[in-house]
Amino acid sequence: TVAVAVGAPLGALVATVAGWRGTFFAIAGLGALAGAILWYRLPRGIVGTRLPLRMRLAAALRPGVMPILVTTILALIGAFTVFAFVAPFAIEGGGLNPIALPGMLLAFGVGAVIGNIGGGQAADRFGATRTVCWSLALSAAMLVTFSLIPMFLPREIAGPALMAMMVPWGIVGWAFPPAQASRIIKLAPDAAPIVLSLNASALYLGVALGAVVGAAVLRYGAPADLGVVAAAFPIVGLGVVLAGHLAARPVAMPAE
Repeated sequence: TVAVAVGAPLGALVATVAGWRGTFFAIAGLGALAGAILWYRLPRGIVGTRLPLRMRLAAALRPGVMPILVTTILALIGAFTVFAFVAPFAIEGGGLNPIALPGMLLAFGVGAVIGNIGGGQAADRFGATRTVCWSLALSAAMLVTFSLIPMFLPREIAGPALMAMMVPWGIVGWAFPPAQASRIIKLAPDAAPIVLSLNASALYLGVALGAVVGAAVLRYGAPADLGVVAAAFPIVGLGVVLAGHLAARPVAMPAE
């Protein structure tokens, strides 16, 4: 969450000043610095738990785990279909100046921090499945709104409207990960580290696939199409969650 809140806008700011190559040079330098600090500070001789790949993959075959992983992938595809291409979306669709992009990403990051904290609290108070359902439904609605804004509003209003959407979108979208983590831990508490790592892998796979989907949309359509296409993925994810929830309900047997 900190990376989204700070890293994304900082990277966009560096790109505005030094170009996209400057951002990659900055990432390489910071990565090398972080590696050197870890090498110097971490105790020697730390040995992690070694598990064969077969055992790690077997956790994914537990009842209910695979639908959760699929839902995670779908949710992140939807989010990053737009987020990965927020620059052309905001500049071409909303008429924003490129210098406004770091502020736009910072607004999303602030919302993401709030959502990450609030999502965990909502999962504890209202239930993880209910929180995930609300996050998916509201994310889909906001993604559709992202497409409607440049379609129906004049450019001088569309830009500020898109900026205003970033904080609530960050809140709604990032309420999903902590609630989803609660769901998968509840299914396999004895294998929590393994299923959490699988869920994290599903999350990053969704991020990568979201960029692929967004690129395809821009190749065959317009930036304003991104939100509508992206919204389909959390809607399908919501269907997966609801189908699993209904299937898990005990069936009432008629009295004889």
